[in-house]
Amino acid sequence: MVWIVLVAAGLLEIVWALALKASDGFTRPVPAAVAVAGMVASVVLLSLAMRSLPVGTAYVVWTGIGAVGAFIAGVIMFGEDMNAMRVIAAGLIVSGLVLMKIASPA
Repeated sequence: MVWIVLVAAGLLEIVWALALKASDGFTRPVPAAVAVAGMVASVVLLSLAMRSLPVGTAYVVWTGIGAVGAFIAGVIMFGEDMNAMRVIAAGLIVSGLVLMKIASPA
């Protein structure tokens, strides 16, 4: 269950990152509100996951989901560059997330 909470926190990190981009520097109120709400919800879920998981594991997985998810969403939604080096970097992040999961309790 704790891993589901942590994954949800990571997915919310993607949501707030995309909303932050859409807010255009907090000049658009609806995306700005979504970004702030997503940030708060993401951190709350992260803190719940940290009750059972080591801080390093929880934080690495949370930021990794957000980073890779934001990268993929940026490519799909905003036409950002997807070259071999960026794909390899994202793959290495995912590899690190898998290793953290394997090496962690719960």
